[in-house]
This record gives sequence, C-alpha cells and structure tokens, in this order.
Amino acid sequence: MIDVVTVDTPSLGDRSYLITDGEVAVVVDAQRDIDRILTLAADHRVRITYVLETHIHNDYVTGGYQLARRTGAAYGVAAADDTSFERHSLADGDVIVAGAMTISVRHTPGHTTNHLSFIVHEEGRPLAVFTGGSMLYGTVGRTDLVDGGLTDRLARDQYHSVRRLADELPDEVTVHPTHGFGSHCSASETSTCSSTIGAERSENPALTTADEEAFVRNLVEGLAPYPTYYAHMAGMNTQGPAPLSLTPAAPLGVAELKKRIHAGEWVIDLRTRRAFAATHLGGAVNFELRNDLPSYVGWVIPWGARFTLLADEVEHLDEAQIMLARIGFDQPAGAGAADPGQWQDDSHSYPVRSFQDLSAAHREGRELTVLDVRDEWEWKSGHHPTALRIPFYELPVRMAEIARDRPVWVYCATGSRAAVAASLLERAGFDVELVDDFCLPGDVPCADLESAGR
Repeated sequence: MIDVVTVDTPSLGDRSYLITDGEVAVVVDAQRDIDRILTLAADHRVRITYVLETHIHNDYVTGGYQLARRTGAAYGVAAADDTSFERHSLADGDVIVAGAMTISVRHTPGHTTNHLSFIVHEEGRPLAVFTGGSMLYGTVGRTDLVDGGLTDRLARDQYHSVRRLADELPDEVTVHPTHGFGSHCSASETSTCSSTIGAERSENPALTTADEEAFVRNLVEGLAPYPTYYAHMAGMNTQGPAPLSLTPAAPLGVAELKKRIHAGEWVIDLRTRRAFAATHLGGAVNFELRNDLPSYVGWVIPWGARFTLLADEVEHLDEAQIMLARIGFDQPAGAGAADPGQWQDDSHSYPVRSFQDLSAAHREGRELTVLDVRDEWEWKSGHHPTALRIPFYELPVRMAEIARDRPVWVYCATGSRAAVAASLLERAGFDVELVDDFCLPGDVPCADLESAGR
C-alpha cells in the first residue's frame, strides 16, 4: 500500500513529501534541512530511490540536490531547466517506476515556465497528484516570479494546466501541493489542510471560472508583493546548493556587539516585541522568532549582509539559524544572549500603545506621525485618516518621507510587522511608539481606521 508522508515547513508555508510503498521511497520538493527526510526514511525503513522537483523554487533553497547525493537517488528535474549539475531529466509524458509505484510526469506551466506535476499510480490506478505550485488548495501558484513580462502568459498557462489535471484525473485522487500554506508563492491564501480533485472542481478558481480572461485578470490583479530574497533562490537552486551547515555561531560579548552595530552590521534580536520594546541594545532590530521570521528578514536585510543573532535561549538561536538557512541566509556572523542586564549602559526602549491610545491621541490633536506598514489591499479595507502608508519592507529606502520632528506611531494588523518597523525607525534615530494591537476593519478599536473608508 502506498503511503504519503507530509513534511511541513510552516515558516515558509510549504510542504515536502515522502511517498513510499513500504520498501522504496520517492521524495518531492525537499527543503534544505534534509535530516528530517532522512529520519523519516529510516523510521519507515525505506530506501530513497528518486528525489523529484516540481520546479526550480523561488522561495527556498532546495534540499533535493544534496539529498540525492547523500542517498544515491536519481535527482529528477525538468529537462528544460538550465542547471549546472547532472540530473535525471524529466519531460511531459515520462514515466518513473519506483518499486510498486508508477509516476507519470506532466508539464504544468504557470507558476514557472517548466513546472512539472507528478501523478502516482498503484496497479494502474491514479492515487495522488503532486502539484507543486500549480493546483493549490482552492487557489493556484502565482505567475509573476519568473519574469514580470511573462506574468500574463503564465497566468493563462496556469489556467490550462490546472484544467488539464482535472480533466485527466478522477475525483478521488488526492492533491498534494508544495505551496499554499502561508507561502508568498501562492496567488491567494488558503486555510484548507487537504483536498482532492473532486473538491477542487468546486473550489478552485481555475476550474470554477469559465471565462479565461476573467481568471487571468483576477489572478494578476490579486498578486501581492513578495520578499526580495526570492530574486536569489532560482540561481542557487540551478547551481546545486551547498550542504546545510548549522555550526553554532561564535558567542559575542556586549562590546563586540556594539562594535558591529556601530559598523552598520545587522544585529537581530529574536525576543518578543514587548520584551524588545521594554529594553534592548541600541541599534539592534527586532524580528520575533515566529513563522514569518525568514520572510521578514529576507525582505528587509540585504542579500549577503552580515548578521548576528540575539536570543534569550540557546534553543531559539538554533531554531532561527535553521529557518534562515532555508532561504540562504547562512551562518550568522555571531550570536549573543539577549540579556538586558548586560547592556544597562546602552539600554534603549520605546512605548507600547493600543489602537484605543491612538484614537485618543488623534482626538486630542497631538502632534505625531501615524505610520501604517501594511500592504495596499489592507490599506484599502480601512486605515487611520491621517496615516502615511509605507510597507515595512520598504522602510529602509523610504525613511526620508517621514518627519523627524515628532513621534512616529507605527501600526499594522497584529503588531508583528509594526514591531519590525519600529525597531528599524529607532535604529535610524526616530522617536517611535509601537502600536501592538490586533485590528481588522470592523473591530471596535479600529473605529479610526474604518472611518477612512474602504
């Protein structure tokens, strides 16, 4: 009996898969930390014979290349992709036999030009389809990552690729996408945890929208910004990424940390935003240890920049190092304990406010700048009537637009992006106040945001 084992990577919103017949296994879209896959294979007492990529990934450094080298498995990559390493070239219509499993290859362009999907059969019957960034749960993969000039064409390809899979496969076939669980590679969000071809027939816009033009228009108009580090992933993945190194970073004292901050290097404090706001080392920036850590860091900190990690527990340093290595932010230049007692002579802080505080300050006519660091679609749903909108990831190049002669109150929808923005602003010398509150248009504390209209 064929078994599909899912390996979640919540920090990137992706899934990898180990598919096994009980003796051999095939891996699809492995993340860079391949020890998780090797442990699963050992636990199931199976031998990995094929490692497959649905596409050259834009949101993470693949582990497929190194996993194939470690296990001696064939590394299956689209024949049309230009790689610098030897691989098992795959094209539409190819068939792979792995133990009791037969895998049919389908060219499903859209998310990327050479994208592939894999249909797993047992005794001639299709059981599951691995769709990468093609058919996702209730949506599809975005089509603007390869080349902005190809977005429209790839959106049309995506429409037909999803329909091809639905036309070819029966309702009971399970669908296993790589993206769509919070990944920016998804064209829109989804909260579904599992699906079938039958379910997608009634839920996926590529299948429920009869008008191709309407589908393309809605997809392209709904595309939100994506992290800047994406620009570097395809290049790494076509070169054959180096093995993951998780050597602990050298421990640093306060004097060395200050020296690095003074030199303009990035010192990342991983503590909660309220702990950081209460006291922190001047010049450090606050990226909380949450699932969005790699996206936020990869969006704000320049590619290749030296960075140092601070945390109040060694385990947090280790976790952050793995999360960042998955997007190519390898080997921190140092690490330290985020212990306020060590930097009392250079302790910084800023106030934490609520939306109600912001409303009161607005009514009182206090002289301040209100900064909204959300995306455009959120802004359009409602915003503070006096707010200036600068997405948090654009702050490093747009700070000149913010007045320095008054406090800057920073908000987002939950406080997490505002915390990044507040620390960036303070690092640049602004007087900041963090609005750490949860707000969606229509909530009572958001009266001022809602009053701005939709």
